[in-house]
Amino acid sequence: MNKRVHNFSAGPSILPDQVFDHASSAIKNFNNSGLSILEISHRSKDFIEVLKESRSLALDIAGLNNEEYSCLYLQGGASLQFLMTAYNFLNSNAAYINTGSWSSKAIKEAKIFGKVTEIASSADKNFNYIPKRYDINEQYDYLHITSNNTIFGTQFHSFPDSNCPLFADMSSDIFSRKINFSKFDLIYAGAQKNLGPAGVTMVLIKNSLLNMITREIPSMLSYKIHIDKDSSFNTPPVFAIYCVLLNLRLIKKDGLDIIGKNNNLKSELIYNEIDNNKCFSGFSNFDDRSEMNVTFNLSDGYDGELFSKICNENNISGINGHRSVGGYRASIYNALPIESIKVLIKCMKEFESNYN
Repeated sequence: MNKRVHNFSAGPSILPDQVFDHASSAIKNFNNSGLSILEISHRSKDFIEVLKESRSLALDIAGLNNEEYSCLYLQGGASLQFLMTAYNFLNSNAAYINTGSWSSKAIKEAKIFGKVTEIASSADKNFNYIPKRYDINEQYDYLHITSNNTIFGTQFHSFPDSNCPLFADMSSDIFSRKINFSKFDLIYAGAQKNLGPAGVTMVLIKNSLLNMITREIPSMLSYKIHIDKDSSFNTPPVFAIYCVLLNLRLIKKDGLDIIGKNNNLKSELIYNEIDNNKCFSGFSNFDDRSEMNVTFNLSDGYDGELFSKICNENNISGINGHRSVGGYRASIYNALPIESIKVLIKCMKEFESNYN
């Protein structure tokens, strides 16, 4: 039997064992239908029930009224949402807070459709903090933020009060803590962090937003059409949605209060080691540190090959930082057990002991 791998990958990322157990069984025989979840029709009663339950659970977990909000399962990842949000809702001028690579890409796509005002940015310090001071003009079509930044390891711990609709890319921290989701008019999240496997994107959208749409939208990029067609305008990613459903059941069972406390504890343990270990230094500003993606570097003069060797010997996977910034990144999504955190800390202490 292989030793347990401690998966710190930023995505596709770790999922609960229960999801694998149920999903693997469904690949052989889904709901005793004699068919695999991979081959059932997306129009079948069995899958329509999957879609219905998963949409209902997502809104329930978020505390959103299912008459005011819709839950969609779309394809194309958050990258398509960068385009789709602007295509549908940017009519004259939209506001963006730029906190890293993903918000920069969202801004690039939005500029195709109208004026974009970057009301705040942390680019001046290589995105190691979350901007706090900015003016939000009620005339903006919407304000867009990226709630958590996987590459630079920063996170919004409070959200802007906005007179215009508030949009958020929550790909890497959705359902990782209890927040007031009703502050947002549109939330999107690629599944491959905290929700499920790659291939599906969750969108939570306030139905009244549809009244803002003034231009003709191609069918595949129209939120209205996807809402009208119950996320089945085209063939949806059946297996990925089923895995999301399995995970949402677990999230609902545990509750966001407990999940948030666990994630806070895990991140505090790692940050405490970084702050007290002479071999390492944190990247992000103290007040804006992410509870999902802990970014850090080796202090000057220490041997990265030795640290990698220690990590490999302890079955740690996915610890390297994003290729654009280097260093290290421990992604500690919901499903990562605290035992994996303790193993990483043990490796860091062992590394430091080589220099004592």
